[in-house]
Amino acid sequence: MNFFISSAMAQTATDAASSPSPYINFVFLGGFALIFYFLIWRPQSKRANELKSLLSGLSKGDEVMTNSGILGRITKVDDLYVGLQVADNLELKMQKASVAAILPKGTIKSI
Repeated sequence: MNFFISSAMAQTATDAASSPSPYINFVFLGGFALIFYFLIWRPQSKRANELKSLLSGLSKGDEVMTNSGILGRITKVDDLYVGLQVADNLELKMQKASVAAILPKGTIKSI
């Protein structure tokens, strides 16, 4: 019955010496941290800073597009809200955070 069971061999000292260093886990952890920083965190903070500067630079007369796709000209600027003239005698009051982009002058007339 012994031919069905393999004989176990003891591990030699040379096999134990070839095991990986325990510091390799820290190297992988640092690599993951760098990948997370450069692929996720840094681009997101850049976009947030660009949006913050866009919103702080809004002024009366700018032509903007909102997140919902509405085009309009800014008529009033408050701390949290902007007034958008989207048609003759039609003004919408929207949050500043809903502004997605500032358009070049004359864009609304060309559409």
